[in-house]
Amino acid sequence: MTTAENNGTSPLGVGIGALNGGSADLAQYAGRVVLVVNVASKCGLTPQYAGLERLHERYAERGFTVLGVPCNQFLGQEPGSAEEIAEFCSATYGVTFPMTEKVEVNGDGRHALYERLTGFADGEGHSGDVRWNFEKFLIGRDGEVVARFSPQTEPESPEVVAAVEKAIG
Repeated sequence: MTTAENNGTSPLGVGIGALNGGSADLAQYAGRVVLVVNVASKCGLTPQYAGLERLHERYAERGFTVLGVPCNQFLGQEPGSAEEIAEFCSATYGVTFPMTEKVEVNGDGRHALYERLTGFADGEGHSGDVRWNFEKFLIGRDGEVVARFSPQTEPESPEVVAAVEKAIG
C-alpha cells in the first residue's frame, strides 16, 4: 500500500501547523521513518530532548526524522509561546529536528494526528490516551504506526533503536 493509498488512516495524512508558523506538511515525510513525540520544556523528562536530537542526527541520512509535538496538557509543562519553545529547544538542547505547533493529544480537543496515533498499542498493551509528555510513536516508511513507547522509555534505549533500525531497513 502506498502512502497515497493510506492517507485516510496514516498519521502523515493530517494537516498540522509548524511551530514557526505555516504548515508542518507531514506529507513531506512519506517514505521516511518518523518518531512522533509529544514534548514539553518544563517536565522531568525534558532531558530526553538530547537523546531525541542524537537519534535524529544518527539516522537522518538513512531516511529518519524525529518530529516534536509540543503539548501543554500535562500539568502545564509546556506553557511557552512558539518563539519561547523554539528558543528553549535550540539553546538548551541544540534541537534541529522539526517541531509542530502546540496541540492537545488527549480529550475532546485531541488533534487529528493523535486520533490516528493513539489507537496503536505499545509493547505492554497500552493504547488510547497519551499517558504523559514524551510518549513516542514510530511511523514506518509506509505511513503506518509500527511501534509505541512509554514516556519513560529513553530515545536511545535498545528497544527504540532496534525499532528504528528495523523500520529504516
